[in-house]
Amino acid sequence: MRLLIPVAGRGTRLRPHTLLHPKPLLNVAGKPIIAHILDGIPMEYVDDIVLIINPDGERIKRFVKDYSGKETYAVVQKEPLGLGHAIYTASTYLEGDVLIILGDTIVEADLTENVSKREDFLGLKEVDDPKRFGVAMLDRDGLIYELEEKPEKPKSRFALVGLYYITDAVSLRDALSYIVENDVKTRGEYQLTDALSILLKKGWRPKPLFIDGWYDCGKVDALLETNRILLSKKTRTYDFPTSLIIPPVYIGSNVEIEYSIIGPYVTINDGAVIKNSILRNTIVNGGAYIESFVLEGSLIGRNAVIKGSSRKLNIADYSEFIMEGGNSSL
Repeated sequence: MRLLIPVAGRGTRLRPHTLLHPKPLLNVAGKPIIAHILDGIPMEYVDDIVLIINPDGERIKRFVKDYSGKETYAVVQKEPLGLGHAIYTASTYLEGDVLIILGDTIVEADLTENVSKREDFLGLKEVDDPKRFGVAMLDRDGLIYELEEKPEKPKSRFALVGLYYITDAVSLRDALSYIVENDVKTRGEYQLTDALSILLKKGWRPKPLFIDGWYDCGKVDALLETNRILLSKKTRTYDFPTSLIIPPVYIGSNVEIEYSIIGPYVTINDGAVIKNSILRNTIVNGGAYIESFVLEGSLIGRNAVIKGSSRKLNIADYSEFIMEGGNSSL
């Protein structure tokens, strides 16, 4: 099986953090987003990995290759023309069976049974507002027979979560070629759902795979919510004699914490220093220095320096925020 992961998005909603780091490499609950995604894949069935990257995405390829231990290829999507176009750029790799999973959303599901049996499926989750998503309709046998992309009047509440397993990838390649070559667009983009709809009209009937968890990492608030959920799933204990640690939290290696209250729902990555501070519902990236500060609902970049105040911050790598005499400098 070939694993195909589109990661060509620029992550504009997570700026300034994505100005220096690709969104899939942003840390949540102690690991990059892409690492959580890879951990959910039954790697014993994966032969190789194909990434669809933007022109600045080479770092993602290096990380995925090192983390997974699998042969990893990358193709460049030069323009953001939609998910269908992204997969189309990897057409030369569409053969045999392929598992497609989006690179900015963490999905929890048991994939092993369907993959081991080579049974086509699309990942689905019942949602309250299906207008925001591609949705799937099921026939009397419980199989998927129709898809719609962000419909105004949804026929279903089963949203596509960005997880697709297709055993005949050549048919998908042909359908993608058709929509691109004939300029078939929905909402101004080449949609993967339009290509899959061509297969459905020809009689393809994939199973629905109802997933357990579906966690967005596209915006700061969503990233913090995902951090809270993932931290809650694993209990870790830490001992910092002068500080109070309130789980669930994740604290990386070589972290210094003095006279502080940490937690709940805090991730502190390697090499950070926290002194005389209170942190709740916050992600602190590696090498950051925080002193005499109260933070809640914040995302702190690598090697940022923060001293002396109390507020909600979204501060990029290598930034400084220092309160002196009631005035702040950034």
